[in-house]
Amino acid sequence: MSNNNLKSEFLFEKVNYKFLLIGIGVIALGFILMAGGGSDDPNVWNDAIFNFQRIRLAPALVLAGFGITIYAILKNPNKTETAGETFPEDQPIKTQPTKKK
Repeated sequence: MSNNNLKSEFLFEKVNYKFLLIGIGVIALGFILMAGGGSDDPNVWNDAIFNFQRIRLAPALVLAGFGITIYAILKNPNKTETAGETFPEDQPIKTQPTKKK
């Protein structure tokens, strides 16, 4: 048995991996923006930890990144439109007419 017959198949399509990498990048950017703002001297108070970037922007980016990665996992690029599709369960039941005696 040769290895030429084996075909490697990925779990996701290329577009899914792109969205996944974008989502991971947005999460990483959110955590980078959240970092810092501390003081070198523990006796000195620094209000920089409560600025807009660390309190509002960074957590919003992290949540958006998680949303993008969830979308990348759930996205099905091979999905076809099924709006007009009918299923056998939707069809009326056909009965045979009975003969009267």
